[in-house]
Amino acid sequence: MSEVTDITVHRPAGPKPTKDTRQNGIVTAYLVAYNVSQMLGWTVMMIIMVSHIFKTHSYLLLYEDVERILQICQTAAILEIVHSMTGLVRSNWILTAFQVYSRVFLIWGIIWSVPSTQNGLPVALWLFAWTITEIIRYTFYFFSLLPGPVPSFLVWCRYTFFIILYPIGVTGELMSIFAAIPVVRDSKMYSFELPNKWNFAFNYYYYLCFIVISYVPVFPQLYIHMFNQRNKVLAGAFDRHRQKAE
Repeated sequence: MSEVTDITVHRPAGPKPTKDTRQNGIVTAYLVAYNVSQMLGWTVMMIIMVSHIFKTHSYLLLYEDVERILQICQTAAILEIVHSMTGLVRSNWILTAFQVYSRVFLIWGIIWSVPSTQNGLPVALWLFAWTITEIIRYTFYFFSLLPGPVPSFLVWCRYTFFIILYPIGVTGELMSIFAAIPVVRDSKMYSFELPNKWNFAFNYYYYLCFIVISYVPVFPQLYIHMFNQRNKVLAGAFDRHRQKAE
């Protein structure tokens, strides 16, 4: 795999302007500003988390240090659904919406709503997994908007780090949801029982159970999909490199 890092990859697949919008300087400038802002936000978050670990030698209270910036950066990612739906980037808006919703839901529907879930190993797991992933992802998108090739090492990181980070993140997410379920069940949080004036019933506890169950079929499919994307991008890059060498 070390040979892959030497490959120069020209415009690998990923969110970037379509042919029409690429000619629009305003759109490109906006996308550059968005990706740079997110890249800097997640980088600052990583610096804060590493500093916390070194100072306290513990992951406890880690969330408190990054809560506000995490909420801002991850909630702002809702814009990526708009980017996909309006054609500013070439991404499947349904897949984008699912990925963004799952994170926004965890931050607001679990961590913010159930404060007892904010400390502990589960939060540390998905915080570090998300942060490393997003720093790489937004840096990758930034370079894909610029003229010329994306740095080969960055491409390799983009399509390799998920192998370990994705399972770690999912594990932390599930642990956080499991920790919230008893609280939601006992408090009947965000639940509406009949009869009521809206004639509508909703049980947040059952919804969380459904979310947990949905991880079973969804996680393997997304994981396999990312491996397929990795093979396609890195194999194609290797072929181009070999052709140039010949």
